[in-house]
Amino acid sequence: MLERWLEAEIEVIPAVDVLGEGAVRLHQGAYDEVVERAGDPVELARAFAEAGARRIHLVDLDGARAGRVRPDLVRAVAAAVSPTPLQASGGIRSLDDAHSLLAAGAGRVVVGTAAFPDPAPWAALGESLVVALDVRDGQVRTAGWTEGSGLSIDDAAARCKDAGVIRVLCTAIDRDGTLAGPDLDLVRQVADTGLRVLAAGGVRSPEDIAVLAAAGAEAAVVGRALLRR
Repeated sequence: MLERWLEAEIEVIPAVDVLGEGAVRLHQGAYDEVVERAGDPVELARAFAEAGARRIHLVDLDGARAGRVRPDLVRAVAAAVSPTPLQASGGIRSLDDAHSLLAAGAGRVVVGTAAFPDPAPWAALGESLVVALDVRDGQVRTAGWTEGSGLSIDDAAARCKDAGVIRVLCTAIDRDGTLAGPDLDLVRQVADTGLRVLAAGGVRSPEDIAVLAAAGAEAAVVGRALLRR
């Protein structure tokens, strides 16, 4: 039951990943490996909010790959989950894109590709900003995880910290959608910089949330495990 997840000591943020018009879960971010289908993303987000989630994480997978935002999607989900805050990601390549999603009802925006190599211009968004650190083999990936950034996780985290970024979403790509358990070493590595860390990738159970909290995570974004609850 979702209630057990929501009793965790840190915030559990249900993820609603959208490919085309449907909610899905991918295996390790591979667009051709859909491992779960969950129907209408608006209704899935609404169900999570009605069950007591304190925040919803929306991922526009098409936008992430193509570099285009969908304010109408954000607007529909934000209206469905209100007053629960919405954290929106996928396709943000400019500050105008970010502001368009905030204007559509998002409380936070998650920026990955456009934040590197220099996240400094984005820091002005303050608490409304989350920088995505999507990590495979110690390297940060961009463009919906399809391209390398040329930055190690240490380099990317240091640039965020130096730029004044407050919060990052740290995803272990190789564990995402696998239910194989979180990458605690990665979470510790980033949390030790002083950045606030939202952890994602591989979470299986409320027990994983407890160990993520001990590793320094502020919150956990959970996808596939909640579809199987």
